[in-house]
Amino acid sequence: MGGAVVDDAPPGVKAPDGGWGWAVLAGGFVITGFSYAFPKAVSVFFKELIREFDVGYSDTALISSILLAMLYGSGPLCSVLVNRFGCRPVMMVGGLFASLGMILASFATSIIHIYLCTGVITGLGLALNFQPSLIMLNRYFSEKRPLANGLAAAGSPVALCCLSPLGQVLQYHYGWRGGFLILGGLLLNCCACGALMRPLLPPKKTENLEESIPTEEKKIQPKKKLLDFSVFKDRGFIIYTLAASIMVMGLFVPPVFVVSYAKSLGYEDTKSALLLTILGFVDMFARPLCGLIAGTKWVRPRTVYVLSFAMIFNGCTDLIGSQAKDYGGLVIFCIFFGISYGMVGALQFEVLMAVVGTEKFPSAIGLVLLVEAIAVLVGPPGAGRLLDYTNVYMYVFLLAGCEVTLSAMVLALGNLFCIKIKHGETDATLEMAVNAAEKEGLNRGVEEEEDHGGEEEPKGKDNGKVRALKAGEEEITAMETGEKEEENTSI
Repeated sequence: MGGAVVDDAPPGVKAPDGGWGWAVLAGGFVITGFSYAFPKAVSVFFKELIREFDVGYSDTALISSILLAMLYGSGPLCSVLVNRFGCRPVMMVGGLFASLGMILASFATSIIHIYLCTGVITGLGLALNFQPSLIMLNRYFSEKRPLANGLAAAGSPVALCCLSPLGQVLQYHYGWRGGFLILGGLLLNCCACGALMRPLLPPKKTENLEESIPTEEKKIQPKKKLLDFSVFKDRGFIIYTLAASIMVMGLFVPPVFVVSYAKSLGYEDTKSALLLTILGFVDMFARPLCGLIAGTKWVRPRTVYVLSFAMIFNGCTDLIGSQAKDYGGLVIFCIFFGISYGMVGALQFEVLMAVVGTEKFPSAIGLVLLVEAIAVLVGPPGAGRLLDYTNVYMYVFLLAGCEVTLSAMVLALGNLFCIKIKHGETDATLEMAVNAAEKEGLNRGVEEEEDHGGEEEPKGKDNGKVRALKAGEEEITAMETGEKEEENTSI
């Protein structure tokens, strides 16, 4: 029936943890940068748009809100498309959409056209790139996955530091229309990043073994669901989704209001804008460093609690930063906020991957992003209304800090009291053991095939498979015995 090759991770294929995975990581770095930094970078054109279309600041700010809403709210659609067509074609089409939206926006004659082109079309294109890049990163990395997530997440602050000055230069030389047109061309790089997402293929030995098995002995594989709602049966996923939705209500508030906070204290525009540069610079190094630490042998089994600590750290930073009365206090706030913000950015998707596993991650990430989209549309606007009502920035930062701290409590306490056994980690470990044992058995089968000649070829391969299954069963039994001993020891 034609169509694209769906890049599901084939059974028995272990994540390479390197090789072409580094190219996939480079693509994910660029995609993450465009996805998170672009909604903020277009804000440099807002003054020109206000003058061009005679609208207010709140009208132009809606462009960034629509971009973020599309990035998060298109999650289930991305999951369906990835499960149907694969990551590579979805990302390349998404790159075309992202570029097309900005190019069409350069010919806009009203602010509504900007909403539809930049907000909806470009936002959809970025969403079709962001989520598949995370899925491919999860398939190519296992042992080094925390480090890979941290490095990919660092694309956000790096891109922000590059795109914002670039936008100002483009606006100065070419106006907002020329700037939109050039940025549209720049977004075509998403297609190149999508081309890097090469599907994983099973080893040739495994393919030959599967072909030798009679058709009637092959088990019929159930048809894969385009959107797997069974993740809601997982208590760990429910706890994570609830905590993440509470967190994003307050997580993005301080970067939005810190510049205005400095201006309200009487500091000039340039000096106030420098605060975001400081925050982004610290965030740039915090993400890969946190990913490196999270990948260590002692920390990785406890990444849920490390993420909870990062969220508490971020929330307490907001609470303490709300008391800043001068520029020095805001600089210190931005430094600590950049550290905690980078930790959260490096760990949030790593924890989700550990909770649901590789197979269900494409559906899980889509559903989580949809729930977060609702929270994103509630959080910052709600903080803005609070500011309009009180005219006191302290209350805005206090609200954000309370929301993020509450989400950390939900995640840590929910994981501690509601989940006694970490099924995701156990299943992943058992799967790796079976894959390793099967691979060893296949190698033995091929060696025997070469020794005995062509007449006993099927027999040698079948024996190799039987040995693989037996070896896998022995390793699973040994691991289960070890788990029981650990439980008895803890009791």
